[in-house]
Amino acid sequence: MTATSSPSSSASSSTASSSTPLRVGLVGYGLAGSVFHAPLVSATDGLVLDTVVTSDPGRQAQAREAYPDVRIVGSAQELWDLTPALDLIVVASPNKTHVPLATAALGAGIPVVVDKPLAATAAEARELAALADKTGTFLSVFQNRRWDNDFLTLRRLLADGELGEIQRFESRFERWRPQLKGGWRESGAPEEIGGLLYDLGSHVVDQALVLFGPAVRVYAETDVRRPGAEADDDTFIAVTHANGVRSHFYVSATTAQLGPRFRVLGSRAGYVKYGLDPQEAALRDGQRPGVGESPWGEEPEHLWGRVGSGESPLTGGGAPVPTVPGDYPAYYAAVAAALREGGPAPVTAHEAAQCLAVLEAARTSSRDGVAVELSTGSGTALSST
Repeated sequence: MTATSSPSSSASSSTASSSTPLRVGLVGYGLAGSVFHAPLVSATDGLVLDTVVTSDPGRQAQAREAYPDVRIVGSAQELWDLTPALDLIVVASPNKTHVPLATAALGAGIPVVVDKPLAATAAEARELAALADKTGTFLSVFQNRRWDNDFLTLRRLLADGELGEIQRFESRFERWRPQLKGGWRESGAPEEIGGLLYDLGSHVVDQALVLFGPAVRVYAETDVRRPGAEADDDTFIAVTHANGVRSHFYVSATTAQLGPRFRVLGSRAGYVKYGLDPQEAALRDGQRPGVGESPWGEEPEHLWGRVGSGESPLTGGGAPVPTVPGDYPAYYAAVAAALREGGPAPVTAHEAAQCLAVLEAARTSSRDGVAVELSTGSGTALSST
């Protein structure tokens, strides 16, 4: 696909009437497009997957098999030619294409969802947000981990005050992948925006900012551990929030023993949760929301986290807390509602810019061996110490 191709200026920005589904064009059918976006769009009332863009013959065949009624095209230019018949474009192509494709869509007044990270820099994200505001066009960023089961459970615990005043938030997205898989995500070329800092880091930082508000100080250590690797594959980030909460993030492909997904320490109690939300694994296995007898997003009781104080949950400390079912379908349901009713985007470009400001500060911190101070208003770096 050609990232710099632009839609015709005559492309319609209107959405379908309330009686007909909104037609979606999906750019990219790799991991993000095939595992997350295509299944979730197809499972959402009021949305229909109309067109898939991929130039790879193997992925074209996979898309045709999974969605026999969907139109397959090989380039973004072919998609732009179809935009009068589309109501939403989803950008799930490699990171380096996010900004040019989103810019082209917004410039033509076409609603757009962009997979994370929205851009390489906070400045680029703010420019996209400004363009969306100027053109009055819907723009949202796909941050599906806001609908993870553990995150939803923690939000409930915080709302109920069960943990008291939060002092430290530990979030891990760790994997054991000692062998390289190849591809742009592991590339060290700056234009690819690869590495775990921007990949998994986008998830853990976004979650923390939603929970605890803006960051004022960032320190990070990024390493390249695996032979032949070019981009960071073992990264630690420490964030101090404006309200005093300290967040510690661990994202890694080289973790031989996995730690808890969350460890949240409060003045009254702590919450510890192991294991990843089951929705990604279910989607990879071909399961679909609303299909089958098992409720979507639920996990068995033995995987529930525990709340308590004074003892490790691994030795029986604390009490098990039922995990709120994960709900990735809620994202596209919110997108459909916003397009039909004019409501807010479920995740905004302004929020993505705040997350990217932290990731940029983390990159600077690791490179220079310093802590970076941020402005809470703009999310820009003020100083390094």
